[in-house]
Amino acid sequence: MPPPVRNSLNASVFSSNDVGILRLVWEDQPLEIEYAWLAPERKDRPLVIFLHEGLGSVAMWGNFPHLVCQALGWRGLVYSRPGYGKSTPLPAGMVLSPDYLHRQARDLLPVLLSKLGVDAKVQPPWILGHSDGGSIALLYASNHPCAGLVVMAPHIYLEPECLAGIQKAQQDYKGGHLRTSLTRFHRDPDSIFWGWSRAWLGPAFATWSIRDVLGAIDCPILAIQGDQDQYGTLEQVRGIACFASQTHVIELADCGHWPHREQTELVLRKLTGFVQAQI
Repeated sequence: MPPPVRNSLNASVFSSNDVGILRLVWEDQPLEIEYAWLAPERKDRPLVIFLHEGLGSVAMWGNFPHLVCQALGWRGLVYSRPGYGKSTPLPAGMVLSPDYLHRQARDLLPVLLSKLGVDAKVQPPWILGHSDGGSIALLYASNHPCAGLVVMAPHIYLEPECLAGIQKAQQDYKGGHLRTSLTRFHRDPDSIFWGWSRAWLGPAFATWSIRDVLGAIDCPILAIQGDQDQYGTLEQVRGIACFASQTHVIELADCGHWPHREQTELVLRKLTGFVQAQI
């Protein structure tokens, strides 16, 4: 569930002039993918790719991607996955399959980068992912070259806390407030909310895990999670470190599922320090 946009620090700064639509074919389906470049004039600087949460989009990042690129002096790429934001909505009644995060990482992200002229083999990107986006980042790095990862509140296996959080989100959506909020950010909020939430709560997801691929990641990893996360315990980030010893874990006190919104300045400081220590 997305938090409300509370103040100017987190307000979206993407205008219609910043955002483009990329047309591509993925899994035999024509798609429109919403995307935006940040500081594209920094052509010779490293690239950081931002992967949004399970109900996120380009706009729902707020100005956090801009703050990251400003702090690092890098360029950035933000996009909305199929079903999200202004990208092609999901078909009516579709429920995401248990391997949808794997397919997004294995197939869609490489296609998208290629179409946008990014040669990830020549210049491996950094990837910053939140929640579902953090899981996609880990999956991508297990099969593709990456300069480094920053994952916030990622999922590496399914916990009861995640199920309870999604059940609460369903109640809020039925109550209308969450649906009204998501309508501001998605072409078809109903299709993505129910397609996402019913997937995670379905029996096919009961044994979902990506722990088996974490040992294949060889780039530096910064894993950040709040100790009050509504969708998982600290065992998610601790688990990454168990399988990938190069992981640096940051556990934030009094922080929920959105560290970049709830403790923006601290996250930026920790992120910047970690990245600068790697380059």
